[in-house]
Amino acid sequence: MGRKVTYWVVTGLLAVSALFAGVNYLWASQQTVQTFAHLGYPQQLRVLLGIAKLLGGTTLIVPGLLTLKEWAYAGFTFAWIAAAVAHYLAEDGSVAFLPLILLVLLFVSYLTKPASQRLAS
Repeated sequence: MGRKVTYWVVTGLLAVSALFAGVNYLWASQQTVQTFAHLGYPQQLRVLLGIAKLLGGTTLIVPGLLTLKEWAYAGFTFAWIAAAVAHYLAEDGSVAFLPLILLVLLFVSYLTKPASQRLAS
């Protein structure tokens, strides 16, 4: 029972985080636009990541969609590793650790997935 609760709490936090980021990226607040420019990324990537985060966050919490969940986990892994590296190279200090914290939570979510949420092996 504890494993299932851990899965849903952590996965819920990740989904809310991804949905919030997706909306923020698409809303194009001045801070978000400046952050992407500071990192040297084009604004088209902000839009693409915004859509991907909305879809990925939704996929993590919707029952079923097992293959898409695997893709969402992989996509978040790549995105958060890239974000940590980008912030590190931009010398943003402790900001570079936030994607790594999200990555650890993603691994916890993945490792505690109930059998009903796993692809058949």
